[in-house]
Amino acid sequence: MSPAAWVAPRMMYYAYQAYSDLMEPVRAAARLTQGLLQHSPGPLGDMMAFRHLAAGCEMLTRATLTHHRPPYGIERVKLGKREVGIIEEATLVTPFGTLLRFKKDVEVTQPRVLVVAPLSGHYATLLRGTVETLLPEHDVYITDWHNARDVSIAHGRFGFDEYVDHIIRFLETLGPGAHVVAVCQPCVQVLAAVALMAENGNKAQPRSMTLMAGPIDCRVNPTEVNNLATGKPIEWFEKNLLDVVPQRFAGGGRKVYPGFVQLTAFMSMNMERHIKAHVELYENLAAGENEKAEAAKTFYDEYFAVLDLPAEFYIETVQRVFQEYHLAEGRLEVHGQKVNPRAIRRTALLTVEGEKDDICSVGQTLAAHDLCTGLKPYLRKHHLQPGVGHYGVFNGRRWNSQIYPLVRNLILAHD
Repeated sequence: MSPAAWVAPRMMYYAYQAYSDLMEPVRAAARLTQGLLQHSPGPLGDMMAFRHLAAGCEMLTRATLTHHRPPYGIERVKLGKREVGIIEEATLVTPFGTLLRFKKDVEVTQPRVLVVAPLSGHYATLLRGTVETLLPEHDVYITDWHNARDVSIAHGRFGFDEYVDHIIRFLETLGPGAHVVAVCQPCVQVLAAVALMAENGNKAQPRSMTLMAGPIDCRVNPTEVNNLATGKPIEWFEKNLLDVVPQRFAGGGRKVYPGFVQLTAFMSMNMERHIKAHVELYENLAAGENEKAEAAKTFYDEYFAVLDLPAEFYIETVQRVFQEYHLAEGRLEVHGQKVNPRAIRRTALLTVEGEKDDICSVGQTLAAHDLCTGLKPYLRKHHLQPGVGHYGVFNGRRWNSQIYPLVRNLILAHD
C-alpha cells in the first residue's frame, strides 16, 4: 500500500511529544530537588521523610522515555586467561541500520557470527547479554537498527523485503563461511534470506543458522500476542497504530509505528508486574538499598529506550507473519521471488524454544524443520529449554550455561 493510501494520522505522536516537552521542566525541578535532598548535611539528609521525598523525586525524573540507543557498554572481554579490549566498529552503514562489529583489540581468528536483532520497538542493545556470552569465542557482529524517526523520508521505504535485503547484504559483508543467529521476530526474515541465498547460489550463505524463539508458524499454539494480531483486520492496525513523525525530527513526515505505542502494548501484558517493580524501586531508593535499586534502574533504562518502526515494515510483518502465515504456508515472496526453504542444503539449522515462552510459544520455531526438508537429519537440531520464558532463551543463567553451549557446538562443528 502506498503512503498516499494511508488514512490521515491520528496526531497521537504530536500529543505524546507535546506532553513530553511540557513535563521536562517538572522533571528538571525534581532532579534539582533530589540533588539538594541527597546532599543535605547531617541528620537532615538522614531523616526518613526527606529520603522518601528524594526517592519520589527520582521516580518522577524517571517517568519518561528515551529515543536514543543506550550504550552496549562492552569494553573488555576475557580471551583465554587475559582480558582484551573491545572496539565498536561500524562495518557497514545504511540509512536504516548499522552492521556493528565488536572488534577485539588483538588479532585472533574466530568464527564470524551475525546476531540479527528484532526490529520491534527496542534497540538491539536488548541483546547485550547475548553478545557478551558469544564474544569470548566468536567474532561477533550485530544488526544495530536505527530509529525510524531519525531517518529522512528521502531514503525511501523500509519494509519486510528491505529487511531481508539487509540481512543478505550484511552476510555478504561478512563473507563466505559466517554463521547467523536470529533472535525472536527476525527468525522469519533470516530463514527467508538464507533460503534465497541458497536458491540463488550466493557464496555468502552461512554455514549455520540458529533460530531462537521466533514466529516461524504462528498457527501453532497461538499466544496472546498472536490472538491480538489476528483479532483485527490489517486496516485497523493501519488506522489506529500508525502515525507521522513530527517535522522537528530528521524523519519528519515519515509514517511509523511509534515505539511508545509498542511499549504500551508490551507493558499492558504484564502491568501488575511493572507496577510492583516500580513500587519496589521506590521502596529500595527510600531505604538506601542502592544495589537492589540499581538493578531495576538498569533494566528500565533499557526497557524505556524506544525506537519507531517504519510503518511499511510493521504492517507487512503483521500481515505476512502473524495474520496470513506466508512462510509457513509456502507462499512468501521477497521482491517477487518465491522463498523456498527446501533449497537450503548446506546451512546447518538449530532451533531453540523456551518452555514458558508466552510471546512465541512452543512449536512455532520448531516449525522451521518442517520447511527445511532439503537438509539432512544430521544438519538439523532442536532444543526445548525447560523453565524459561521468552527472554530466558537468549539472556540470563540458562542461556549462558545450557543454551549457548549448543549454539557454540553447532558453530564449531560447521565452521
